[in-house]
Amino acid sequence: MAYIDYYKILGVERNATQDEIKKAFRQLARKYHPDLNPNDPTAKDKFQQINEANEVLSDPEKRKKYDAYGENWKHADEFEAAKAQQAANGGYREYHYSTDGTHFSEGFGGNASGFSDFFEELFGHRHSNNGFGHGKFRGQDIQGKLQLSLREAATTHKQTFSINGETLRITVPAGIENGQVIKLKGHGGKGVNGGPAGDLYITFVIADDPVFKRKGNDLYKDVNIDLYTAVLGGEIQTETLNGKVKLKVLPGTQSETKVRLKGKGFPVYKQENCFGDLIIRYHVTIPTNLNEKQKSLFTQLKQS
Repeated sequence: MAYIDYYKILGVERNATQDEIKKAFRQLARKYHPDLNPNDPTAKDKFQQINEANEVLSDPEKRKKYDAYGENWKHADEFEAAKAQQAANGGYREYHYSTDGTHFSEGFGGNASGFSDFFEELFGHRHSNNGFGHGKFRGQDIQGKLQLSLREAATTHKQTFSINGETLRITVPAGIENGQVIKLKGHGGKGVNGGPAGDLYITFVIADDPVFKRKGNDLYKDVNIDLYTAVLGGEIQTETLNGKVKLKVLPGTQSETKVRLKGKGFPVYKQENCFGDLIIRYHVTIPTNLNEKQKSLFTQLKQS
């Protein structure tokens, strides 16, 4: 659907106060948060719509434009500028949306002998004999968020989601960045009176990983080694995104020592077979709860 009633989504009246809007948003955000509803496939879409509604209605300036121009509130400045120009030329027309945001009409103000070319060119207005008309309007652009785990973002895969009643299936390239935005042309709100559809902008949100920390295309990982291996050297196994690898620990390795594994990091976005590095940082663990014999051995080492 082209028009989204933000008041209805939040369950508040059109004259709701900012405190009422904030309270409604918090309650619904907790109720439909995807992390709290892992078995509800619709929760993510509801959560996105709630966020979108709150983003507009919690901002007094955006809310004022939304109340005046419905789904085309983003064009409010253009409407106002055109009306002011028309008034300066000796007359203007007033433009109004119906309460459901889907119908546009005009009325007269001042000397209305002329009509702004701006509306003809931008919105394809058709004037009717009774003084009211309907124009073609481009649909609203829609902002959405798609949450991925770090490991999902590391592989090229298909992702299916629903927005505005439409099910979309997209290919997510490996290496997508946290906060990266892609545009799906023509998948936003439907146009009015035959106007073109808006676009869908998807922002990717990459969750923190409990094992790896990402910086650009490099990954960072902390690895614990025991005191004996740090002192004498040895071999350990550690996990990467693509399986386990063996690492040689040099004798006398200090805590916080870093080792770089070339090509074992994160895939580079849209560059096939190109990867960042994995940086391992060693933490030397000190043995505890030593028995008397073990303490004696350490004492001998100290004295020697």
